[in-house]
Amino acid sequence: MSEDKVLEIKNIRKSFDGNEVLKDVSLSVASGEVVSIIGPSGSGKSTILRCATLLERMDGGILKYKDDIAASDESGHMVYADKKELKRIRRYFGLVFQSFNLFPHYTVHKNITEPVILSGQCDAKQAGERATELLERLGLEDKAEAYPGSLSGGQKQRVSIARALAMKPEILFFDEPTSALDPELTGEVLKVIKGLAAEHMTMVIVTHAMKFAREVSDRIIFLENGVIHSQGTPEELFNSNDERLNSFIGKLEE
Repeated sequence: MSEDKVLEIKNIRKSFDGNEVLKDVSLSVASGEVVSIIGPSGSGKSTILRCATLLERMDGGILKYKDDIAASDESGHMVYADKKELKRIRRYFGLVFQSFNLFPHYTVHKNITEPVILSGQCDAKQAGERATELLERLGLEDKAEAYPGSLSGGQKQRVSIARALAMKPEILFFDEPTSALDPELTGEVLKVIKGLAAEHMTMVIVTHAMKFAREVSDRIIFLENGVIHSQGTPEELFNSNDERLNSFIGKLEE
């Protein structure tokens, strides 16, 4: 695994209606690394992802992709890069939502190609070739002309993963990618993510699936009350003597 940092988050803070959800959180992700973020509901896990993917504005801190700084508070208040720079920075990452967020009136194929074409990355022909290749890779080649409404939850999530991959991101974020799925459909999505990990795709995964996090992660971060309570390799966290961490993991493993 390379030590080149794809993502750096330093001292970020975020509040909603006076409630401080993130309190001085710092983390970095190296190229090829898989980092899982675990923690109880309301601990700030999804908020980290939303700040990292520019869906929420941080109240303070530094957000950096490689050498490109998206936001910084060195002047004492938040200063984000200009729109043109942020558009370029958005090409670094892809985000897979727990609720899929597919366009219901587009075919599966168009759901994948449209964002690529609109981004200006390539023309319609090249975007179509990317989409076809990804659908074959994810076992969905027979669903290219189907509409999302006719798909199972597992198929929808695989389409959303294909859509994110079509942008050729350097890092993929997953926000509880299996929480909206029936248990029998969860396996097919986790299998795809494990395959990406085997290919050294850089990923940050918010998840409640402890067995999966243990198997796929290079590092696990336990977030609680808006701060990083502990972090380390799966072996370090799952064999920890920390009572709070063990209590949390034990409840989810039951």
